Amino acid sequence: MSELFRLPATELAHRVRSKQVSATEAARDALARLDAVNPRINAVVDHRPDDVLAQAAAIDAAIARGEDPGPLAGVPVTIKVNADQAGFATTNGLRLQKDLVAKQDSPVVANLRRAGAVLLGRTNTPAFSLRWFTRNSLHGHTRNPRDPSITPGGSSGGAAAAVASGIGAIGHGTDIGGSIRYPAYACGVHGLRPTLGRIPAWNASGAERHAGGQLMAVSGPIARTIADLRVSLAAMSARDIRDPWWVDAPLEGPPMPKRAALCLRPEGMEVQPAVLDALRDAARRMEAAGWIVEEAEAPPLREPADLQAMLWLAESRRGLNTALHKEADPDASFVFAQMEALCPLPDLNAFMDGLQKRATFVRMWMEFLERFPVAIMPVSGELPFRDQEDVESPEAFRRIIAAQLTQVGLPLMGLPGLAVTTGMVGTVPVGVQLVAGRYREDLLLAAGAVIEGAGVPASPIDPA
Repeated sequence: MSELFRLPATELAHRVRSKQVSATEAARDALARLDAVNPRINAVVDHRPDDVLAQAAAIDAAIARGEDPGPLAGVPVTIKVNADQAGFATTNGLRLQKDLVAKQDSPVVANLRRAGAVLLGRTNTPAFSLRWFTRNSLHGHTRNPRDPSITPGGSSGGAAAAVASGIGAIGHGTDIGGSIRYPAYACGVHGLRPTLGRIPAWNASGAERHAGGQLMAVSGPIARTIADLRVSLAAMSARDIRDPWWVDAPLEGPPMPKRAALCLRPEGMEVQPAVLDALRDAARRMEAAGWIVEEAEAPPLREPADLQAMLWLAESRRGLNTALHKEADPDASFVFAQMEALCPLPDLNAFMDGLQKRATFVRMWMEFLERFPVAIMPVSGELPFRDQEDVESPEAFRRIIAAQLTQVGLPLMGLPGLAVTTGMVGTVPVGVQLVAGRYREDLLLAAGAVIEGAGVPASPIDPA
C-alpha cells in the first residue's frame, strides 16, 4: 500500500491497530516521502531510517502480542530540534550545540513514544528558536512548500513545512511568541498552542528555563486536521513529574454557550483586507453551525506584548547574549539587536511590576472569555511575510513585529490559541486564530472543527 502519508493520523492509527497495514509499512512510506520532498524544503535536518524502522517494528510486535499500541499507533511524528530526544543533538539551530546529545527524552517526546508514535525526524528552527522565519548557520534554510518566496514561519517552521508536505502527520512545535501558531498559518495547516501547564516540557540537556519561559513557553502539535490536533494533544499532555508546571486538567470542560467574539482589529492593529475577509468568513462558518458571533473589542494585547518581551529579554541579557556573540549567527544577531532596541533594560522594580501586571491582564482576559467562550482574531495582521523580510532593515522588523501583536501578546496570559487555516489567497495561505480560557482547548478544537468542516481540508502538497 502506497501513499499512506496522505492519511490523517487518526485514520492511519486505526489501520495499524486493526492490522490493515503494519507500522513498518507506514514507516517505509513516510521515509520515502521524506526522501522525495525534503531536499526541496529542508524541513527535517536529522533522521535515521534504521531507528525509524526499529520503532515501527516494536509497535508491530506489540500488536502481535495483543497489546494496546496506543492512540498514535504507527503514526509518523516529527520533533523540533529544541526538544530532547535521546541519542540526538538538541541543537536549537546552533553550532554551539551541535554535539549536545540528549541522554533522555523530554516529557513531550516520551509521551509521544508511549502513545505509539514513530519519531520520524528532527525539524529545523531558527537559531535560538527566535524568529518567524527559519534559517540558521548550522542546518540552513527551510522553505515554505506552498510558495518558496514566503516564510514557512518560525520558530517551528520546519515542523509546519514538514506537515504541510506530508512528512509526518503531526509535528511537534514550541510557542513562546507564536512559534506554533504562525508557522501553521504560513504553511496552510493547523497549530495549537496549549495552555501553560497542559503539556509537560523540560530538557535535561540544558539549563532550567528562565522565568519568562516558565510563564509563557509551551509545546504543542501542528497537523493537517483538527481531529489530529485533538488526539495528539491528548497524547502529549500525559503526566510527567519532571515538569513542575504540569497540571492535571481534564481535556473536556463543562458546556459553554456557543458564543464567540469577532475581534477584527485588536487594539486598533492594522489588518490587511485579505485577513479581514478570512476572519469574517470564519465567523460566517461558525454562525451557520449555530454559533452566535458578535463583534467585540478584545482586552489589552499591546502592554502584554511589551511585558512579554521585557520578561524574556531581561533573562536573556543575563547570559544568552554571551552565547549569541559566540554563535555569531547573522540573522539572530540582527533580530536580537532590534528586539533590545525596542525593549529597554528593566531594573528590578520594572521586572517585579511586570509580574504584578500580568495577574491583572490574566484576570481581564478570563472575564472576557467568560462572556465570549471563544474569540476569533487575526493570526497576523498580514498575509505570510516575504521570506527573510525581517532582517532586511530595522524598519521592516518593526513593521513585522507590529503585525504580530496577537502572537506576542497572548503568551503572557498563558492562554491557549489555535491557528486554523481557512484557504488560500493565490499561492499564499490565510487563516484565523481562536482563543479560549485556560485549559479550554476543547472549545478551540470544537470551533476549529466547524471552520475546517465548512472549507477545503488541508492535504499533503508537493513542494512548489
